[in-house]
Amino acid sequence: MRAVLDIILLVLQIYIWLLIAAAVLSWLIAFNVVNTHNQVVATIGEFLYRITEPLLRPIRSVLPNLGGIDVSPVILILLILFIENIIIRYIYPNVF
Repeated sequence: MRAVLDIILLVLQIYIWLLIAAAVLSWLIAFNVVNTHNQVVATIGEFLYRITEPLLRPIRSVLPNLGGIDVSPVILILLILFIENIIIRYIYPNVF
């Protein structure tokens, strides 16, 4: 059972890094540092959008309009870290 919890923790860590990568790529696209007409950039951007948007969309719908600032990735990362702490502190020690 601990192996399953380890896999869950690993998936959560990978998802945090994907959220960070999606945020950085969106900044690079917004400031015209990378060109979305490049097929590699477009493919990576589409992958990151499809993998992160299903969890970010409900958070965005609840948050008030903050102008041009999107804090939904930060809130999702905090939620994931909270879930990781619950798993590590309460579930993991009780599993044999």
